[in-house]
Amino acid sequence: MDYSAKLDTAIERLHEEGRYRTFIDIERKNGQFPHAVWTRPDGSTQDITVWCGNDYLGMGQNPVVLDAMHEAIDATGAGSGGTRNISGTTVYHKRLEAELADLHGKEAALLFTSAYIANDATLSTLPKLFPGLIIYSDALNHASMIEGVRRNGGAKRVFRHNDVAHLRELLEADDPAAPKLIAFESVYSMDGDFGPIKEICDLADEFGALTYIDEVHAVGLYGPRGGGVTERDNLAHRIDIINGTLAKAYGVMGGYIAASPKMCDAIRSYAPGFIFTTSLSPAVAAGAAASVAYLKDHPELREKHQELAKVLKLRLKGLGLPIIDHGSHIVPVMVGDPVHTKKLSDMLLSEFGLYVQPINYPTVPRGTERLRFTPSPVHGPTEIDHLVKAMDSLWAHCALNRAELAG
Repeated sequence: MDYSAKLDTAIERLHEEGRYRTFIDIERKNGQFPHAVWTRPDGSTQDITVWCGNDYLGMGQNPVVLDAMHEAIDATGAGSGGTRNISGTTVYHKRLEAELADLHGKEAALLFTSAYIANDATLSTLPKLFPGLIIYSDALNHASMIEGVRRNGGAKRVFRHNDVAHLRELLEADDPAAPKLIAFESVYSMDGDFGPIKEICDLADEFGALTYIDEVHAVGLYGPRGGGVTERDNLAHRIDIINGTLAKAYGVMGGYIAASPKMCDAIRSYAPGFIFTTSLSPAVAAGAAASVAYLKDHPELREKHQELAKVLKLRLKGLGLPIIDHGSHIVPVMVGDPVHTKKLSDMLLSEFGLYVQPINYPTVPRGTERLRFTPSPVHGPTEIDHLVKAMDSLWAHCALNRAELAG
């Protein structure tokens, strides 16, 4: 076997399909985000504006967060020193878990190194706790949820995206006595649509199923204190397990679940993805705890975030661009072809200093390739004007005509 040739073939296939991904080497500027510096392949640098970051509220540069992290580093050093079971649980981890439990109105929370790991580890562990468990998973659930369901070895049913009637059909077809869990999201990050949370909770009550929701793109951003869409809609008490991230609205890193003390204890005790992983550094936990606490008391950031997302959508719609708008903060501009999407992304960066990463298969289905913009409270009128003018120029005048770009 020529292993090197096989690698060449696999990578070349991505190039041919127009979906080979490249890293953009940027250096964020503390206090100046969304402005950053891009290091070009030739080593030269260019000032750019980041339009695809997940630091939705700019909390990654908030002085409250940075001060908490500096204090923790000075007090404890860099790393945690071990897994949570072996020397890696500190007062910072416990403080963060308490903040998260309070955020969601739950009695407990459990930290993971990322929301991906939290989803994967939890969903793959649940069948160990509930033998015979059937998991009903939305067709557009995040890859981490799909992987967790796939790996758990139990039964699974995939219902059409946000199709409550189809979910009902699947529930009715299974043994009423079998343990069940419905896994879905509150905000689906590619199209920006919302899950039918109340309707799913109603079905869960009717069929005796547990509920598991991914609030990754909603925590910090929705609800009076940032508890997500479930808090906004007063439904958090009807959800058994809430998954969230600390790497988006909260501007740091890490993931978690919030649930009952028994549920968190069982996952803590049985999930390999928790047991065998070094815990977050105390500084990260301290910064995340400070960010969660801060956003509980600063709804004005959420309000400004939503306002800017609406403004950007209106401006881009005014150009006649194909925008998907479900009323969330996600701003997808549909292109429909991986090569064209990559060319648009490259030209925005090199010609206008605007960085937005192309979104291609397998993140989205083939034929739905897009640019996804993520405005934040630190993107002001000047930044929006520059982006809108650049999109107008490229969409109308670049070598690819408008009809070709639209797919």
